[in-house]
This record gives sequence, C-alpha cells and structure tokens, in this order.
Amino acid sequence: MDTLTAARSQMAMSLGFHIVFAAIGMAMPVLMIVSESLWLRTRDPVYLDLTRRWARGTAVCFAVGAVSGTVLSFELGLLWPSFMAYAGAIIGMPFSLEGFAFFLEAIFLGIYLYGWNRVRPGIHLLSGIVVAASGAFSGVFVVSANAWMNTPAGFRLVDGRPTDIDPVAAMLNPAAAAEVLHMLLAAYAAVGFAVAGIHARLLLSAKRSAFNRRALIVALLVAAPAAIAQPVSGDFAARVVARTQSVKLAAMEGQFTTEHGAPLRVGGLPDEASGITRHAIEIPGGLSWLAYGDRHALVRGLNAVSRSDWPPVAIVHVAFQAMVAIGSALALLATWASWLAIRRRPLADAKPFLRALVVATPLGFIAVEAGWIVTEVGRQPWIIANLMRTSDAVTSVPVLTATFMAFTVLYVLLSLVVAVVLRRLVAAAPA
Repeated sequence: MDTLTAARSQMAMSLGFHIVFAAIGMAMPVLMIVSESLWLRTRDPVYLDLTRRWARGTAVCFAVGAVSGTVLSFELGLLWPSFMAYAGAIIGMPFSLEGFAFFLEAIFLGIYLYGWNRVRPGIHLLSGIVVAASGAFSGVFVVSANAWMNTPAGFRLVDGRPTDIDPVAAMLNPAAAAEVLHMLLAAYAAVGFAVAGIHARLLLSAKRSAFNRRALIVALLVAAPAAIAQPVSGDFAARVVARTQSVKLAAMEGQFTTEHGAPLRVGGLPDEASGITRHAIEIPGGLSWLAYGDRHALVRGLNAVSRSDWPPVAIVHVAFQAMVAIGSALALLATWASWLAIRRRPLADAKPFLRALVVATPLGFIAVEAGWIVTEVGRQPWIIANLMRTSDAVTSVPVLTATFMAFTVLYVLLSLVVAVVLRRLVAAAPA
C-alpha cells in the first residue's frame, strides 16, 4: 500500500469511527433534556430514571468521542502537513472555537452527571441545555471547516499563496450553511431512531415497562421532526453542490455527459470506462429540475473535465443513493409515527411500527457514514477543491501502512468495548 492510500485509509477509518460518537454527542443531550423536562413537569420517576441512564451512556460515548476527535486533530498535522501549512491560518478559527465548545461541553456534562441533588433542578436542567448546545456548536464549527475544503473562501491568492485572510468569511463559506444543517439533522435523526429502535425491540420482547414506553416516545420526539425536515435540507444541500461543485454533483448522479434536461437516476452503477451509468431508472429532466429549478437547465457532466479530476464515481454515486434511500425511508417512518400520534394510537402497541423501528435502528448511522463518503470522496482528487491535490498534501513518512493497520485494530477493539458497556446499560433498564 503506497503512502497516499495508507494515509487516506487511516483518515477514513478515524473519521468513520469518530463521526458516530460525534453524532451521539450532538443528539443524546437533547434526549436527556427532553426527558428531564418531562420529569420536572410531571414528577414521574420513570423520566428521572430514564434521564440518569441516558446521561451515563452519553458520558461513555463522550469519552470515546473526545479521544477519537483528538486523534483526528493530530492526524491532520501528521498525515497532511502541507495542507495544514497552507490552510491552518484560514481555518484555524473554527477549530479553535470547536475546542472551546468541547471544553464547555465537558465542564457542564460533569455538572450534569454529578449535580443531582447538589444544584437546584432548574440549574441542573440548564447545565444539560448547555451540554446540548455545546455539542451542536462543536459540530457546527468542524463541519464549517470541512465545508471550506469544498468551497474555499475568505482569502485572496497572490502567487499561489493565500493572502488577505478573513477567517470569518472562510468559516461562512458558500457550503457551510447547507452542510451544517444537513449534519445536525442527520445526527438527531440517526441517534433518535437508534434509541427508539432499541426500546422498540425491548417492547416486542415482552419488556413492556413504562420505562421502555416513555423512552420510545422521547426518542421519537427528537428523531421524527429531524427526519421529516431532512429531505428539505438535502434538497438545499444538493442545490448548493450544483452551484459550487459541479464535478461532485455529476459523480453523485452518475452524469457523464453535459446536457440540457439531464435525467434523475434512481439506482444504477456508473461505468467509468464506457461513461455510462447502467441499470438506473431515469426520470427525464429530473436532475435539471432538482438542481436548478428548470427541467431544461444545462447540467455539466464529468466529461467536461479531465479524467484526472474525476472522483471515484461508482463509490460516490452508490453512497449518495444509499443516503437518499435511507433518508427517505426514515422520513416515511417519522410520518408514520406522526400519523399514529395524531390518531391517538399508542405507539408502543403498534407492533408493525415497532418492527419497522427495529429494522431502522442502524440505518441513520449508515446514512451518516454514506453522507461523509459523498462529501469527502466526492471532492477527490482535491484536499482543497481546485487548489491543492490530496497527493500534494500527504506526508513523506513511509511507514503508514503499519499505523493504519494498528489504528484499525484499535478502533475495532474500542468499538467492541463500547458496545459491551452500552449493552449492559440497556440490559440493566427496568423490564
């Protein structure tokens, strides 16, 4: 394995592992404060027990996310030194702000975990709100830095070097709002449905306690609105990609030729050698309409640029199709939950719905991973779009294959440990 492949593989492994815990860190505090708010309003002890248990699970995931996030920050400098030398002054501010948000989250999570019966209930709830807000802002700052890599802004090039740097303009780059909104909603939907799926499984296995019934409702209160809003945010994000990253859009859609009235493809597998996306269902004019609001609009295809500037088309297209399919399925599941609630049907007694939730348990996280594949692989071969190639940013250290294998083993073992700990926390819940 050459150095570039090893460095990309190690970064992908680290990011793929960390993004799960980052999403949990953004969404679980929201579930906690909803549950605690219901306890303060009703004084139902089930909500108090639920909040305490979720807080312990959140602490475990926060610790793992903190470690894996620290590893990622070191990898940026160690694996991609030329990138950091070029971009550090431009995107340093969001990374610094993310560090501030992380420390704030850690401090108030400590207050939340150990403040029961030590601070007033209102203050305790407020500490949970700060944890949730800090987790969200951590995501905002990191994703805005990633968006800058897709749509660099906030500087002027002079002899190939960035000058007149404006870090605020860099953080508020053209892709930032769309990526941030899409990621936040994805985190809330993924975690909410994962928690709902766990308790749906317990309800189906005859553990029909008030604990599991309440947990199901609280999880859906977070997951359903996010899932219903996600297709709208996805449409917004796709229009931004169409305007700012035409090559990525073409790879996402398997669009090889530049044409008016480009079709929207459902499924299919792009064949780069022949320049055809095979076995796809095509909706005439669909891509032009979704991207530009005009079914006759011109869509730029991959053939408009050099083949050396193409990302791995099949990977991007399949990942995009998976993300869209899962997002649509979760939105339908959220609509189903809303329909049952409007009809005042107890969700915990609707067995077909519970079975669907069990199937959906991992789907949100799969969609999150697929979305990041689209974002990162779709930008290749650039580490900074149209400014710096990934091959020019990689370190010259030649032993990365060994470190990639070591990190892979470490993350697998750590995943198993976390799974065992969380499983024991779930198993200890009231039957």
